[in-house]
Amino acid sequence: MASATHTAYQAARTGSWWTQIVPVVVVLGGFSVYATWRAFEGAYFWAAPYLSPFYSPLIDVHHRYWPWSPALLILGGPLGFRATCYYYRKAYYRAFFLDPPACAVPERKRNYTGETRFPFILQNVHRYFMYVAVIFLAFLWHDAISAFFFTNGFGIGVGTLVLLVNVILLSLYFFSCHSVRHLFGGKLDCFSCVNFGGARHSTWKNLSFLNEHHMLFAWTSLFSVGLADFYVRLVASGAIRDLRIL
Repeated sequence: MASATHTAYQAARTGSWWTQIVPVVVVLGGFSVYATWRAFEGAYFWAAPYLSPFYSPLIDVHHRYWPWSPALLILGGPLGFRATCYYYRKAYYRAFFLDPPACAVPERKRNYTGETRFPFILQNVHRYFMYVAVIFLAFLWHDAISAFFFTNGFGIGVGTLVLLVNVILLSLYFFSCHSVRHLFGGKLDCFSCVNFGGARHSTWKNLSFLNEHHMLFAWTSLFSVGLADFYVRLVASGAIRDLRIL
């Protein structure tokens, strides 16, 4: 039995486990490079009534107090929430640190300490970034609603739909978060023993359903926020013209 288990382990260890981490390296690494460039660029973030999600909320756009890109004033909020996300931690630990590179593949080092030492112990601040993230989400909903109002009145453009889909996916990503689920009921052993137990149990069940698809929302929202910024940049720079649907 032990021999069979060892043989299966060796087969799994030498299999094509790298095919699972290459897409993460390409997509997550590519997004990180693009987002960093856009944050430092400090231009083409506004094409009325569209505001790039990378620059929302827009602070000190005229550089009265801050000489660099206004995006750098808010970068830590959304970046901190994603970087400490439980799913993304698993993804980039495997893809960039190879710790471990895949299931049934051993760690690179025998003195593995997980997230018990600096700097990885700082990942525990994820629950606090959750409170920061909800503030940014409120601003993005404001931006999506504002995208329906043009200088000549109410309307719908391609950019309107891009920003709306983006904030919906970001909301699904946020509410499928493990920390949000824990906040609303994951820490309770007895729902009937607390105030509003029925409502909290119902909320917890719905959040648990979303949580099952957290990985999907993590990737789709990553694509959508990058696409939304790219679209606004193209319109703001004059590379394309926004198509009005209504």
